[in-house]
Amino acid sequence: MALKCVELIESELLEKTPSSTLKRMIEKRIPEIRGYVKRRVSKELGDWLVEIRVVCRNLGQLAIGEASSSRQREEELRIKQKEPECVYEEDIDSDEYESSDDDGFDLTPLYRAYHIHQTLSLEDGFKQYYFDNRELQLKSDSQVSSMTPFLESHQTFFAQIAGFFIVEDRVLRTGGGLISKMEVEFLWDLAVTNMCAVLEDQFSRMQTANHLLLIKDYVSLLGVSLRRYGYTVDPLLEVLSKHRDKYHELLLSDCRKQMAEALSADKFEQMLMKKEYEYSMNVLSFQLQTSDIAPAFPYIAPFSTAVPDCCRIVRSFIEDSVSFMSHGGQLDFYDVVKKYLDRLLGEVLDEALLKLISSSVHVVSQAMQVAANMAVFERACDFFFRHAAQLSGVPLRMAERGRRHFPLTKSQNAAEETLSGLLKKKIDGFMILVENVNWTSDDVPQGGNEYMNEVIIYLETLVSTAQQILPAKVLKRVLRDVIAHISERIVGTLCGDLVKRLSMAAIKGLDMDVQLLDSFTEQLTSLLTEKEANEMKTAFVGIRQMINLLLSSHPEKFLNPVIRERSYHALDNRKVATVSEKLRDPSDSIFGTFGARGSRQNPKNKSLDTLIKRLRDVS
Repeated sequence: MALKCVELIESELLEKTPSSTLKRMIEKRIPEIRGYVKRRVSKELGDWLVEIRVVCRNLGQLAIGEASSSRQREEELRIKQKEPECVYEEDIDSDEYESSDDDGFDLTPLYRAYHIHQTLSLEDGFKQYYFDNRELQLKSDSQVSSMTPFLESHQTFFAQIAGFFIVEDRVLRTGGGLISKMEVEFLWDLAVTNMCAVLEDQFSRMQTANHLLLIKDYVSLLGVSLRRYGYTVDPLLEVLSKHRDKYHELLLSDCRKQMAEALSADKFEQMLMKKEYEYSMNVLSFQLQTSDIAPAFPYIAPFSTAVPDCCRIVRSFIEDSVSFMSHGGQLDFYDVVKKYLDRLLGEVLDEALLKLISSSVHVVSQAMQVAANMAVFERACDFFFRHAAQLSGVPLRMAERGRRHFPLTKSQNAAEETLSGLLKKKIDGFMILVENVNWTSDDVPQGGNEYMNEVIIYLETLVSTAQQILPAKVLKRVLRDVIAHISERIVGTLCGDLVKRLSMAAIKGLDMDVQLLDSFTEQLTSLLTEKEANEMKTAFVGIRQMINLLLSSHPEKFLNPVIRERSYHALDNRKVATVSEKLRDPSDSIFGTFGARGSRQNPKNKSLDTLIKRLRDVS
């Protein structure tokens, strides 16, 4: 407009004024007019520079919002297609985001001022003026306010810078040389250096994983937005990658607290689900079901509330880890996610379960529930690694190939050992009744001794209850351990001070006790195959072989290496000698009194004496 005024004035003067007078008038008035034009244009440009800062902020927020929406659409598409092998990266699919020349901001005031300055032969000065002002604006925009927490101001901070460079990209492309590519790159380098410094400083202060994730996500979107315009964002991504260890350490710390709370709230009771949505949320969500057939409701799960609660924490950890690692320029990050998932399971969850077992499990029912939970966690861990692979865009076959052993082995073993230990204590309560056995009786107890009948009743009740909650493989292991303990207790009693002497009737009574154990094992048809039942019997092979030896007509055959390996391999020399001495008749022995020399010695006692003497010589 000011330029048109100058042209109109010149036209009127040329028409109405003689040439000599006109020349003097022009010489006198033109500098004044030029000054007026410069002032008017400078004011318009100043107003535009103020307005463009607000425009830049809105423009940056819009661009980053579009990048976020685009990312969300891609993730939804990936989930819908269920094709983890297809990885959609923002920086790869850049054609969708080509910049438009209609981004809602007006450069007309800037270009008019530039054109007027060109007309007035002030082009170079204007270029420098524009660059200097924009550089000052950028430095001002790059300052972080100490009055507002960065978590609250980071979106505005990064959006302002994003908008700044979207505008400069347009000026570079359409400004007719107003700013050069080298100058834009200088400004970008300045901005990147400052943003990296701000991120380093802010990340070093943060102690909450979610805060790092929020800022990291916004910075990655900033990178996606500006990469479309050709800006190099690698230094920003390197800062994000540099802090992945700190982020995961904070995330692990958060999960440790959450798991401790979840486990401390557990009541060691099977979980009741009354509605289908509860089953979907607590079972199907983590692929814990053992059948594709939906159960009838209300449904009682074999696990307690601690299992789905911990599963939710682990799943959230995986998703947060993938979120931090993805969208940052790194295509292959499954190994990193898996490394931290291994730590979460093998350190955090395993240690939390070990602590729970050692401090809170005091009775059989609690130990049984924890052991049942551990079996369910095995299925859950398979889901965790598949879920991590799918979110990371890794084919499941590759993820399965890289799987390690069950990461909760320590707590699983501790749960089973605790259950076995508590069951053994219960068994020991019944085994006290062994003190009532008449070890020198001449009568064989009918139906076995009292202690063994009580033990069998308890074992039958235990199996009936445990089958409702414990997996068969766990119950088998625990039962075998308990039965082996019974065998060891009986042998220990025979070798201990409680038994001074043994009669053959007492040995036959023990034989009936072992037959009861045999019968109990054989009746576990719903739990054990015939082969497994025979393997279970090896748990009490020690007392079985001891009784067989004592009932044998020729116990000295124990000394034959071939027979011993075949029939008595579980027996210890010292224990055999101790029990044999208690069984023999002192009046009928080669070590007996002189008054017995004329009598004929019982062949079995003679065999026992030979066995005892040889075993003493060996020891």
